Amino acid sequence: MNAETDGPGNLLGEFLRARRELVSPESVGIPVLGTRRVAGLRREEVAMLSGISAEYYLRLEQGRDRNPSGQVLRSIARVLQLDDEATGYLLGLPDSDRTPRRPRRPRRPRAETLPESLASLVPQLPFPAFVEGRYLDVLAANSLASALSPRLAPGRNRMRDVFLDPAEQALFPDWEAASAVLLAGFRRSVGADADDARVVELVGELSIASPVFRRLWSRHDVRERQGATFAFQHPQVGPLTVHREKLQVTGTDGIVLVLYHAATEADADKLRLLGSLADTAEETGGQQTTAERSNA
Repeated sequence: MNAETDGPGNLLGEFLRARRELVSPESVGIPVLGTRRVAGLRREEVAMLSGISAEYYLRLEQGRDRNPSGQVLRSIARVLQLDDEATGYLLGLPDSDRTPRRPRRPRRPRAETLPESLASLVPQLPFPAFVEGRYLDVLAANSLASALSPRLAPGRNRMRDVFLDPAEQALFPDWEAASAVLLAGFRRSVGADADDARVVELVGELSIASPVFRRLWSRHDVRERQGATFAFQHPQVGPLTVHREKLQVTGTDGIVLVLYHAATEADADKLRLLGSLADTAEETGGQQTTAERSNA
């Protein structure tokens, strides 16, 4: 860890250092002769390719200059091969770092209130659906979502489940790729709130418990929480490909409605089977509850 660049007071420096370590010299036209002592690009190489002085770039990484222009940051983003989302994230970091932060207790987590209309809608939807908060907590889920994964239930956290629960990991044929996308969405969701108590709690817990999390977190990847097509390996119905939609809920602070729908008719049949199994489980549970009451 670098004391000059690490910590919530210098998110810009952390991000720049992490991203330059991921760019190979060959990819930007720099020949490699002999053994290099650093991963990725050197600071002076980023500076040269960005058209700024090495001293100025060093000040950016060390947090000694918190007011770079958008033009400078875009030049650096080009050298670091950032996509549009990561570039947008980079452009917003100087604002979050501008006021030096004194040591203090972590800020309280932002309260997340599920709109009543959304809470009543989710159980009525004809396909797997759940509501995800900005910390990736599951705030609501219907029975089809829980049939797809029992971890899709209120009170669960997607980060904890995907990184720490073997049963959840087994659902994904390429678990590490899926976890990387999830983590990049989490970083984008919480933004610069590195001293938010819930962020501190989750990152600290997962950093201790998961080497994969530690490695992926150090990359500083960012990505919008958005739709995608991906595969499950479900223990009851086998291979299942679905489209996932993530819809931002207006009037909330980062709450998202997540929907899964079948990619093919064969996948639709499997989702219907999961629905039938969920209905049967509900009915069986209800009958057992009734029997238990009658025997009481």
